Amino acid sequence: MQDMGENIFVKSNDRNDDEFDNLSDRASKTITKYTSIDDYARQACATWTDVRAFGQVFAFKKDKKKEQESVSVGVRGPVSICQAKSLDPLNINSMQITKSVNGEPNEKGGKTSDTMGMKHFAEFGLYVIKGSINVKMAEKTGFSTEDASLIKECLRTLFVNDASSARPDGSMVVEKLCWWEHNNKIGQYSSAKVHKLLNIKLKEGKVIPSSIDDYDISVDELDGLKKEEIAGL
Repeated sequence: MQDMGENIFVKSNDRNDDEFDNLSDRASKTITKYTSIDDYARQACATWTDVRAFGQVFAFKKDKKKEQESVSVGVRGPVSICQAKSLDPLNINSMQITKSVNGEPNEKGGKTSDTMGMKHFAEFGLYVIKGSINVKMAEKTGFSTEDASLIKECLRTLFVNDASSARPDGSMVVEKLCWWEHNNKIGQYSSAKVHKLLNIKLKEGKVIPSSIDDYDISVDELDGLKKEEIAGL
C-alpha cells in the first residue's frame, strides 16, 4: 500500500516514512481532538487505509511526559485474509554455511575460527490464500470500491519489493488471483461455497510437485456470480 502512495498506520521500521517510531505516537500526534470513541474511529479510518481495510485496536496508556491521553478504541475492518496454506507437504532442504571473513580481531594474526551454521529452505511449495470483504463492515469504516481495487492490486503484486535472503527476488510469485463480486450486500452465495470453486490437484502420475506445471488448476462458476481471473505479477 505504501508503494501505491497510501497512508498506512502500521509500518515496519525500515519502511517508516514519518517522524514517529511507534504506533502510540503516530496515533496520539495525528488524532489530537475527538468527541467520542466513534469519532476517533471515524478519523482513524479516514486517515489510514490499512485501518479502514483491516481494522485496528488502539489501546495506548496515558503518558504524562508526552502529554498523551490514554485511548482504547477498536475498529473492525471489512477485509479478512486467511493464512497461506501449502497444498502438499514441503520438501525442506538444509545447507551448511560457514563465515569466511574474520568477525573479530585475531591477536595471533591470521584467520579466526569459522562460524558454522545451517540454512533451511523449501525447494517448492504451492500456497492458497483465501479472503473476503464484508460490505456491512465496509460501510462502517468507509471502505470504498476504490479501496477494494487497491486490495486487488496489492494481492496481484504481493511480492514486489519483498526480496530478502529468505525470499530471494524471483523465488516467490503470485500465479493467479481469483476475484468474485456479488450483486448484493449480503452476497449471492456463502464465502465457503465461493472458495470451493477453486480446484487444484496434482496431475496424474505426480507424487512430489516441483513446479506449478505439476498441478491441474480450474475455477468453477456459480450462476450470476461475477468472476475475474487475474495473472499475478
